[in-house]
Amino acid sequence: MGLKSKGSVFSRDRRDGGEAPTVLPLLPLRNLVLFPGQAVPLIVGRDKSMRAVQAASGPIKMLLLVTQRDAQVVDPEPDGIYEVGTIGLVVQALSLPDGTMRVLVEGQQRARVVRVLETDPSFQAEVRPIEEAPVEGAEIEALVRSVKEAFEGYQSLARSLPAETTAAIAAVEDACRLADLLAYRLSLKIEEQQALLEEVSCRLRLERLLKHLQSEIEILQVERKIKSRVRKQIERTQKEYYLNERMQAIQRELGEKDEFRSEITELEERAAKVRLSPEAEEKVQREIRKLKLMPPMSAEATVVRNYIDWVLSLPWQDYTQDLLDIEAARQVLDEDHYGLRKVKNRILEYLAVARLVEDRKGPILCLVGPPGVGKTSLARSIARATGRRFVRQALGGVRDEAEIRGHRRTYIGALPGKILQCIRKAGSSNPVFLLDEVDKMSMDFRGDPSAALLEVLDPEQNHTFNDHYLEMDYDLSHVMFICTANTVEGIPPALVDRLEILRIAGYTEAEKLAIARKYLWPKQMAASGITADQLVLTREAVQTIVRSYTKEAGVRNLEREIATICRKVARRVVEEGDGFHARITRANLGAVLGVPRYLDHTVEDRDLVGLVHGLAVTSWGGETLQVEVAVVPGKGNLVLTGLLGDWLKESATAAFTYVRSRAERLGIAPDFHEKNDFHIHYPGNAVRTDGPSAGVTMATALVSALTGIPVRRDVAMTGEISLRGRVLPIGGLKEKTLAAHRQGIVRVLVPDRNLKDLPEIPKAVRDAVEIVAVAHMDDVLRLALVLDDPDLLFRQEGIFEGPAGDPAVPV
Repeated sequence: MGLKSKGSVFSRDRRDGGEAPTVLPLLPLRNLVLFPGQAVPLIVGRDKSMRAVQAASGPIKMLLLVTQRDAQVVDPEPDGIYEVGTIGLVVQALSLPDGTMRVLVEGQQRARVVRVLETDPSFQAEVRPIEEAPVEGAEIEALVRSVKEAFEGYQSLARSLPAETTAAIAAVEDACRLADLLAYRLSLKIEEQQALLEEVSCRLRLERLLKHLQSEIEILQVERKIKSRVRKQIERTQKEYYLNERMQAIQRELGEKDEFRSEITELEERAAKVRLSPEAEEKVQREIRKLKLMPPMSAEATVVRNYIDWVLSLPWQDYTQDLLDIEAARQVLDEDHYGLRKVKNRILEYLAVARLVEDRKGPILCLVGPPGVGKTSLARSIARATGRRFVRQALGGVRDEAEIRGHRRTYIGALPGKILQCIRKAGSSNPVFLLDEVDKMSMDFRGDPSAALLEVLDPEQNHTFNDHYLEMDYDLSHVMFICTANTVEGIPPALVDRLEILRIAGYTEAEKLAIARKYLWPKQMAASGITADQLVLTREAVQTIVRSYTKEAGVRNLEREIATICRKVARRVVEEGDGFHARITRANLGAVLGVPRYLDHTVEDRDLVGLVHGLAVTSWGGETLQVEVAVVPGKGNLVLTGLLGDWLKESATAAFTYVRSRAERLGIAPDFHEKNDFHIHYPGNAVRTDGPSAGVTMATALVSALTGIPVRRDVAMTGEISLRGRVLPIGGLKEKTLAAHRQGIVRVLVPDRNLKDLPEIPKAVRDAVEIVAVAHMDDVLRLALVLDDPDLLFRQEGIFEGPAGDPAVPV
């Protein structure tokens, strides 16, 4: 409660015992609380305060020192001072030249202001001393020890008091005196010190001080940890700064420039010149600002520099001008490749659209065909025809998704994926991008690269392709992507759905001769350094190479054999001089290339029982496969050999079931499957074969072996068979027909539902090979078996005599 004016009395909740009230001069203190037992020098400058000191300079030399509530008030009212103060003894009072007084006061005893008697010319107050009861006992002794220990810990951390004060505190044994000494010496707020002064109980004062000391110790310990960390950081920074300054000084002495600063300047100049996307420009500027704040030799600075360099080196908005002259493009494509009309037309269609539509997306093509047909070289020709730059990325064996999308910058040695690496290499954002062998990718625990290609090859997504390293969108929509594959089966269905499939089948013999004459022969002569006067290769010799030294859908081995001839002639030219001349004909070809690897035609010289020519499509193109069936005594087992797939084995089972269902009409004993075993073999099948298209072939071979009727040696067939004998459509008719033509087959039996595919077969092949459409297995047998009268086949009474497996005599 506040003080009242003259004559007023304090109202209190409890009465203080002790001596009777005494009238003393009252000295208000600012920012100071005086405790009993403490001597304090004061500079007194206020008029009322100096009069109070003068009044206390008499015989008593006592005055009451009370703290002001607000230290900013110059002339406080009675309400502006606290109720409890300390009676002080004026030990010394000196007047100073500036009109102030220097007073040395020693605190004697706590006292409470009963009432203020006068306020002018100085404060006079009636005070009642506060008596403190003596304290003792084990609890007080333990509390004193705890306070002293806490103070020692505090002093060891703070070191804010002089050694004499610390020693004096340690020597104090009286609990009350210790509490007053600590309350005065510790850095407490005025309100906290006043609360301790007003507290009569020594025990409570010590408990408050102990709590305060423990709190201060915790704070000081945290501060010490913080200061230690800061000091270490400062020391490290100062060390780096010192070393950097020394390094710069050495560089200046050697005449070297500050490479790091020049590097940052170079990056800023490049960033100003490169046309970046808004997102890339913002990120580059942010990374450059970060780089300026980093130590030059830090690992993070190297990572940031590499990142900025990669971003600035990409051709963000750099495009080459397309050559939209369709006639010139046609000439370029015809100069480089023979045939391939479908692919060439697709490129010319793209150029035509490009002339009509300014903002267009690049096509995403997939060239599917056997090795050696020119898929990769065709992509180069497309780039030359369109005037674009060409880049190639081989995907064979790639099994890590990061190869496509890149690694995140958190990894050591991280780089962008192969897509952006090739774009950087091309130097433009609209190159012809060849993804070679897309069907040879695989996957493991590191991810599926074909799944990462889904975004790259999707026209609706690739304009915002996001590489893990860049962490920004890059526009791939103007890139002309061309994929190559040997088979579609090796490409995931989701990826096939995004590709425009263009199939390139094998070449005919006439096409190979033309390719050798127009492309391969001049190329290899130039590569070997020989001229047309030094070597002549006749057409018959090239034809013999095609027939007897190569067996392929493409022309890779044909080119290899021609290269062998050129090298041998080049050696003779070097050994015998420039006057050497060679003429290679069919007669002397063996002396150059050695023994022929293949017979001119592999068709047998006579019709055989149980041997049929089938047709298949492999990753190497179309192939003719011989199917043999042997019937031996047994218990009805069906054995298949020759590197066959499960689908083909199921087709064999379906063919066997068909034969059993037609046994009676074919003149075969109904129980033939109980007394014989059947072995179906594919001789010389070096490539794994699968699929349902050999069903009619195996059924024909089984019927021939069971009836003893030979199969025509100049007939080949393909088609899937149903249990009821229907011939179902197949795929790869063009490749299969070309393979039959290469083998000298003159008649090919195909499903009638494949007649729609005949226009894809070259006219020269259609003229050389008779293509017959069949709808039922009965038609296949009439055309394939050697019968005197095919119309007699399948009559109810049968045309065969004797037990199954014995030679049959036609009626």
